Amino acid sequence: MRVIGGLTVATAVATPVVMAGPTPAHASTARPVATVVKQAKHKTWAQREVLAQKALKYAASKKGKPYRYGAAGPNAFDCSGLVQWAYRKAGVQLPRVTTAQYRAVHNKIAWKNLAPGDLVFFNGKGHVGIVYKKKGRTLYMIHAPHTGDHVRVVKLDSYRKKTFAGAVRPY
Repeated sequence: MRVIGGLTVATAVATPVVMAGPTPAHASTARPVATVVKQAKHKTWAQREVLAQKALKYAASKKGKPYRYGAAGPNAFDCSGLVQWAYRKAGVQLPRVTTAQYRAVHNKIAWKNLAPGDLVFFNGKGHVGIVYKKKGRTLYMIHAPHTGDHVRVVKLDSYRKKTFAGAVRPY
């Protein structure tokens, strides 16, 4: 740990963490502000798919819950709150907001390679959803769309493809 401008900064190589607030007397009492998500190299593809399926199961259990800006569950969600909540329940730590979620996951995915469990970003990374299922060549995502709506599954149609800003695989 180092102190830079009154903040305690972790100097570990594997996962950089910035601690919020003034320098604590004991580093373990500080709150992490941001973390970098790293895929576990020791997990097999099958083990990683199980994580994705768990996250999808948790997200699906929230279908019908209302959208509320800034909400991260369990009774209301915004888009990034739903993603963070579902993956946290599955055992994967993600940052809170869309742009941080995209930056934190290093495994970037092209539209043509999307699979259930991938995070898909739209409108300049201002919106995120989770690829929910694939039927033939048709993809669906689960997301919390906007104020006045609720968590639901939608088709990844031509409009979504036009506004697609990137995708990551956090599992």
